[in-house]
Amino acid sequence: MQLLDEFESYLQKNLPTLETFHPYYQEALQYMLRAGGKRFRPLLLLSVVKAKNPLLVPSAMRPALAVEMLHTYSLIHDDLPVMDDADLRRGNATLHKKFDELTAVLVGDALNTHAFYLIATAALHSDVRNALARELAYNGGIYGMVHGQILDCYFENQKLPLEKLRILHINKTAKLIAASLKMGAIIAVMSEAEQEQLYDFGIKLGLLFQIQDDIIDATKSSEEAGKTTQNDEAKNSFVNLLGLEGAIAQADELAKDIQEMLDSMDSDVADELRTLLAHYITRHKE
Repeated sequence: MQLLDEFESYLQKNLPTLETFHPYYQEALQYMLRAGGKRFRPLLLLSVVKAKNPLLVPSAMRPALAVEMLHTYSLIHDDLPVMDDADLRRGNATLHKKFDELTAVLVGDALNTHAFYLIATAALHSDVRNALARELAYNGGIYGMVHGQILDCYFENQKLPLEKLRILHINKTAKLIAASLKMGAIIAVMSEAEQEQLYDFGIKLGLLFQIQDDIIDATKSSEEAGKTTQNDEAKNSFVNLLGLEGAIAQADELAKDIQEMLDSMDSDVADELRTLLAHYITRHKE
């Protein structure tokens, strides 16, 4: 995919660098970014921009990298022994296994804060930069991903009802995906109604993504998934609550809703997103 190649090239040329006498700080900053990944969230942002104003794609690369950095920080912290205690991520040793826990904590902190530096220095109007920073901070922090993470950790070994499970994962996973789409719409100067439509679409998409991840955790090996699996026994996952067949049924329902929402949105954006999502919408059936 051309957009993925363009983003990957941009990322590799803009990895964090600095003058330091620390023996491996710079390597650690770059380690999990270099490890690859789906780049799903930045591609959502860039796909919306490409659909509505392709000339703005170069200016959107910096905010897209900001989203990827914030997401990567969340994975580094999620893998820590105090959270999921995972050994494998993106097909590589997790950061605390490659280096140490202190390094993983501080690198996560660094990538989180650097994401907002990237937005602040993007070649975009100041009003757009401000809106992007608000969106990423709101959905990635107190009111979004961090809220979901603390719910996830606190309620381990306690079975939540479906509605609370959905709230947990809307915050932990879906809001950052929704924010990525809305940030693309902000850059492309789409109307507020279109921005909110994409955000609502992203919430559904994020829930589908989470259910699919729960299914992958239950059915795939770590080698197949490229990350530690069979690791959700104590977690509030859709598979643990609904069983494998029930989780697949929930994913099927969300996939149908997503297809219907695509049919109702701007045709240029819908076509671009269909291309990007062709694999993801049905990956729980693989």
